[in-house]
Amino acid sequence: MTIQDTRDDASLITVLDPRDGSLVGRLEPATREEVAAAVRASRAAQPGWEDVSPEQRGRMLSAAANALRDHLDELAELNVRETGKPIDDARGGVEAGANTLAQYAELGPLQRGHSLRGGRLASDYTVVEPRGLAVVLTPWNDPVAVAAGLLGAALVTGNTVIHKPSERCPHLGARLGEILAEVFPADVLITLIGAGETGELLTHEPDVDVVAHVGSSATGERIARTAALTRAHVIRENGGNDPLVIDNDVDPRWAAAQAALGSFANAGQICTSVERIYVHRDIADEFRDALVAEARERNEQRLIGPLVDHRMRDEVYAQVSDAIASGATALCGGEVPDGPGAWYPATVLWDCTPDMTIMTEETFGPVAPVQVVDDFDEGLRLAADGRYGLAATVLTNRIDHANRAVAALRVGTVKVNGVFGGAPGGAAQPRRDSGDGFGYGPELLDEFTQVKVVHIGVGEPREARS
Repeated sequence: MTIQDTRDDASLITVLDPRDGSLVGRLEPATREEVAAAVRASRAAQPGWEDVSPEQRGRMLSAAANALRDHLDELAELNVRETGKPIDDARGGVEAGANTLAQYAELGPLQRGHSLRGGRLASDYTVVEPRGLAVVLTPWNDPVAVAAGLLGAALVTGNTVIHKPSERCPHLGARLGEILAEVFPADVLITLIGAGETGELLTHEPDVDVVAHVGSSATGERIARTAALTRAHVIRENGGNDPLVIDNDVDPRWAAAQAALGSFANAGQICTSVERIYVHRDIADEFRDALVAEARERNEQRLIGPLVDHRMRDEVYAQVSDAIASGATALCGGEVPDGPGAWYPATVLWDCTPDMTIMTEETFGPVAPVQVVDDFDEGLRLAADGRYGLAATVLTNRIDHANRAVAALRVGTVKVNGVFGGAPGGAAQPRRDSGDGFGYGPELLDEFTQVKVVHIGVGEPREARS
């Protein structure tokens, strides 16, 4: 968990282990002068980095992937201590980050322009060029994997990068920056530690060409408004309120296992976690009993890690309490446990209604709020409502229902019969308050580059003089 220190040096970022409240450490945030100096250094390094061949940049990215693998245990342990992420998940995040760097090492040199058809004696084509200086602001819930994707795509396309990791895992972010920076020339990748103030200073810098942000919708909206004045290109994946619609022709126990996975994985602290559930009345009773059993098993065997800090737990508990006060029933969990740390149990809420905050806003905790619906149409209509547009899941054996869901749900990703998963190389554009642009996949390379059209015509030679 992360707090501001209460001593005289209150500006320090102090991190406590969310498992037991013990001190992880304290770090100084970057000053205004350090932010400005980083921008100057990164800007100065960019032309030289752009001159490095794409093939050579790709080789450096491959070396960065190997460096992550060499430090896997160290980075995973820091992740566990700062965010409470289970060790296997933390290791998986570092491995995913290394694999992503390796993928962009291969994809980056293959990004190319196109030949165009002009006059027979002319040459017409396009070239891709880096945008310049990229600011990358990354979250705490999967810090290495998310950072690796954005950093890899930005660097391999010739941009220099200033990375500000989340203040909730600053030691991990600083160490990640040290490991990666050793692979690249000086000032190509700079890491700055800080909280929201540091990020705000960076996004207001007029020499920043692109800002990539993964985090809350409120912060993303402020970044977008600032970029309208600085003219920086913005890539953002922000909050979600992802629905799960359950048809009456699926096995209710299987549906409950899917709902539990989507709601409780990483203690519900995943951008695409299941945030609201609409189950058909025909199977509601069996689904309810199976979902409660899934939640109780996770609580009894302590299969869920803590939330990242007390502030996050307070926000989750407030939403749960508000739902109960408004008529929902907590069939499992719902209370803050005694003892140190930021633990919160897997919670099942029944009889939820569309006006409850827990059904309209992102919760980011291990909560499965359920509303029973009379038919698939009602569930689909409710799922399509709201201000977010990140992802949605439908469980059904009817292809017409699946096709209707794909057409009706205004989100970046629609998943049918699986709350997680998908083929490699997929990339989605979040909608509405969930963000803008491609945040991953091959298309992320396009976000960090610009296209230039070139036309080479035939000149008129000067007449020879006698």
